[in-house]
Amino acid sequence: MRHHHRVLLRCRAMPLLPSPPRTLRVEGGLVRHRLVRCRGLPIPPKTPGVSGGRLFSSLPLPPPLQSPREVHVWYLCPDELKNQSQLNMYEELLSPSEREYADSMKATMLRKDAVLSRALLRTTLSRYTGYKIDPRSFEFKKNKFGKPEVLWPQDDNSAEQPLHFNISHTTSLIACGIAINARIGIDIEEKKRNTTKNILSLARRYFTPSEVNYLAEISDSDAQRKEFLKLWTLKEAYVKALGMGFSGAPFSTFSIMLDTSMGIRISKASNASRSDCHLSENWLFTLAELNSSHYISVCIEDSSRSQGPEDSPAPVGLKVWKTVPFVEDTLVSGTEAVKLIA
Repeated sequence: MRHHHRVLLRCRAMPLLPSPPRTLRVEGGLVRHRLVRCRGLPIPPKTPGVSGGRLFSSLPLPPPLQSPREVHVWYLCPDELKNQSQLNMYEELLSPSEREYADSMKATMLRKDAVLSRALLRTTLSRYTGYKIDPRSFEFKKNKFGKPEVLWPQDDNSAEQPLHFNISHTTSLIACGIAINARIGIDIEEKKRNTTKNILSLARRYFTPSEVNYLAEISDSDAQRKEFLKLWTLKEAYVKALGMGFSGAPFSTFSIMLDTSMGIRISKASNASRSDCHLSENWLFTLAELNSSHYISVCIEDSSRSQGPEDSPAPVGLKVWKTVPFVEDTLVSGTEAVKLIA
């Protein structure tokens, strides 16, 4: 559950190079698009005006985001990416400052994760410009809380609608969420993650009294731990969507309600002060299991306040892909890999 990026893009259109061939395979409900002869796919010199397109991949574009209530999530598994030439290719997408940050990591795995997270972000953003923007052309600027955002130049129409994104990490998975015209936060946690302290002790330290009471009513210790992780990921997704992080929006200032027929709900805690006026209930959540090994929470802004049947918010439209950037994309939504919880 690590964090985030603001993006300045300067890029002109240019002719696309011919596409390498690709194959499509359907296996047990999984739709896979795979680039043929990807191992030797070179990263060409960065030239002003070069677009991303088929210069980088012949994999199909994702379906467009239809509304601010829809979220697309792309994830990769670092342990599965071991080809060094492929990792070198991803590193070439990074900016000098990103490479410097990755090089500052003493542990090999931490360096690899830093490279992959930036490569995943850059390639994902490029997808939603129709590959008109080279993944290497993105520049990032953080807000005062460290949250990055996409800042499109006024004269750039590469993206028809504003893209918002968020990144989350665990040691075994890196995910990037994308939405249009809506702030977004995502968080992932390993289901088997253990804590060194008692769950209720941690809850009393970070959560609201109502959340502590909810957990205290769960007698089974493993079930209690899992509910704690669900609440944590939802809270983390919310403060990341706000763009303020944990320091700007402490978990104890708002409550998440899981056990409700109205879906996942949020409310200000009774101890919230006037300085916490940034907190609002105008948000939509979804919670799912990913690969039976992780919890993934998504929070998006619901600026329309439109309501569905029985005055309950319309659900978030969630689509999830597993990716090896430039190599293979697999749509896993609608399969056993993604199980919606709420």
